[in-house]
Amino acid sequence: MTRKEIKEFFAKRDENWQRHDYTALSEDHAADGIVESPFSGILKGRSAIEKVYREWFASFPDVKYSTERLLVDGNNAVQFVKMTGVQEGDFCGLTPTGKQFDVRCAFFFSFADGKIVSEIRVYDLTGVLVQLGVLKAKPSF
Repeated sequence: MTRKEIKEFFAKRDENWQRHDYTALSEDHAADGIVESPFSGILKGRSAIEKVYREWFASFPDVKYSTERLLVDGNNAVQFVKMTGVQEGDFCGLTPTGKQFDVRCAFFFSFADGKIVSEIRVYDLTGVLVQLGVLKAKPSF
């Protein structure tokens, strides 16, 4: 994919995030694509990836997602994102807390044939759990 095509791909992807369109988001991935995530571990295949998108939107139905920066290098891209939402559904087997989280994320993507073949998601899952009130943080000093 060209740099322009990748930028257009992410513009459309951002629209699908705003609509919470888990089907369209999963279709961005290759049929045998891989996603590595602190939340879901290693996912293989589009159906497993779609399930996680669907569960995320069920847990956080008001989640907001905004791209802060996009870096493109050949068939790779890094997307820096800010996400915020309120837990209104089960998350990681935890009952809804009604509390908000706010997190910055970095996603590393590799592309082939116009699809995501590999995605590595990096974010502070522990920080999200603290914000949701599931974990308590001790002061460091």
